[in-house]
Amino acid sequence: MKFKVLFAGCFFALSLMPAAAETNTIHASKQYGLSYLPLMIMEDQKLVEKHAAALGLKDITVSWVTLGGPNAMNDALLSGGLDFGAGGVPNLVTLWAKTRNSPTAIYGVGALNDMPVDLVSSNPNFKKLSDLSEKDKIAVTSVKISTQALLLQMATAKKFGEANFDKYDSLTVSMPHPEAMTALMSGGIGINAHFSSPPFQYTELADPKIHKVLNNYEILGGPATFNVVWSTSKFRNDNPKAYQAFFEALKESIDIINSDKKKAAETYKRMANTKETVEFLLGILNDPLVTNTIEPHKTLPIAQFLAKVKRIPAAPEKWQDMWFPEIHNLKGS
Repeated sequence: MKFKVLFAGCFFALSLMPAAAETNTIHASKQYGLSYLPLMIMEDQKLVEKHAAALGLKDITVSWVTLGGPNAMNDALLSGGLDFGAGGVPNLVTLWAKTRNSPTAIYGVGALNDMPVDLVSSNPNFKKLSDLSEKDKIAVTSVKISTQALLLQMATAKKFGEANFDKYDSLTVSMPHPEAMTALMSGGIGINAHFSSPPFQYTELADPKIHKVLNNYEILGGPATFNVVWSTSKFRNDNPKAYQAFFEALKESIDIINSDKKKAAETYKRMANTKETVEFLLGILNDPLVTNTIEPHKTLPIAQFLAKVKRIPAAPEKWQDMWFPEIHNLKGS
């Protein structure tokens, strides 16, 4: 009887204890380029803080960091130094496959956009993949693992067979987009091609010496998500309100871009301190090939390719398997 009374007393005491407090700091990252504009607007207008306050988290701080490629971001996310990462679909797929059976499983939060991603070159003889030679050097953000590196592999597999998917990996060089653009346009360090991204490819293609070879829409068979945001299941489970605040802020930022693209272009120019004019940036945002949306597109084919070349153990059965449930009702792919 004494044991029952003691147990009941302990249970009652535990029931009166406050629930574990959510984090008061969110660590989020982005990379360089116009494709990260939704995250830049979230930072600039403090949208996460706004939605957190509405959910009762009034003292939350969001710490943003800009990184030049996925390697450092992935390491920070897996070690707990980051709560939200952002980058290309191949990174999400790889992280999901690596962690899906662990307590810190990583899933997609939402897409940022559909954008054309062009492979451009200053070599007049490089007009198709089979024209590549040892004299060519292609800048990508990270060799083998970046979106652009994977797109090159997918295009190569389609042309030469899956067994030869990495045929041109030796021609790629890791380099952040701003440096790659400078190198390509100056011709100074041997870089004569760049698997680029907006706005850099638009600037590059304005130079008559540079031409497009192919892009992601051609490789994937239609408009495709370029960049996405991901997080860990541990962060989402431990901090449901903070996660919801980030998700709502992401949706609002995309609505802000779509409602006033000129103002969004002005925000990018100011925050990126870029040389491109507002009119030039606005032209990109108005390109019919560019869509700002949280709905992911063509993500499953990328996962299926990664499984075929044994970069991940198995592909998901459906696209929703790689994403948190908040977007499962969308018409993704």
